[in-house]
Amino acid sequence: MNHICLLLSGAALLLNGLAALDLLPRRDAAVFSLVTGSTQLLLAVAYLGTAGGGDGTAGGGGTAILLGAAGMFLFGLTYAYVGLDFLLGLGSRGLGWFCGMVAGCGLLLAASWSAEDPLLAVLWLCWTYLWLLFFLQLALGIERLTPLIGWSLILTSQASATVPALLGITGRWPDGPEAPATATAAVGATAALAALLLLAGYLAWRGRQTAARAAVVLSVACPDVSASALPGELKR
Repeated sequence: MNHICLLLSGAALLLNGLAALDLLPRRDAAVFSLVTGSTQLLLAVAYLGTAGGGDGTAGGGGTAILLGAAGMFLFGLTYAYVGLDFLLGLGSRGLGWFCGMVAGCGLLLAASWSAEDPLLAVLWLCWTYLWLLFFLQLALGIERLTPLIGWSLILTSQASATVPALLGITGRWPDGPEAPATATAAVGATAALAALLLLAGYLAWRGRQTAARAAVVLSVACPDVSASALPGELKR
């Protein structure tokens, strides 16, 4: 069930990234986030009950079950909150502080998985970074991070969620902390995700530079144009 949740997360991250860059209506992404989050919460409850032996405890699998369920709940609550925040017009500040709290939990989960599943620990570090970006933007009001958030979500959605989910579903997830394949997968994932995040930073910077140059040209050609008439990227 946790791999199914991860597969859904890949789609949700992609749609929210497209919405952040104004390539998709935000309402579309919000509805999908709400549906995804609600589904993940239901799957998390089912996972915790069945994996724990059907009595709602973790007796059937110990700490790993609780850690897996915790991750599913954190993702589910985040997506549900994202969807409700936009659809109900809540203002996003509370969502930002929630993302900050989840980022802290992500660091703890990454540390908890580092010995048993290094690949999953690397993925949690990537997700923690994304949650941190949302905290900085929504809670602290750093709006200029919007392009970076959009590109980061788009570029890492498949590498950090969809591909790992398919590895788990098909039984190809590297097992055993001492296995060479596990170490190789963790190192490869670290390099790939770091490269994607650097690329996201470059694309966001290039977009801002292009928007700034376009704003200068527009101000020279049309000095009386109002700020409200500028495209969204030029107003950031």
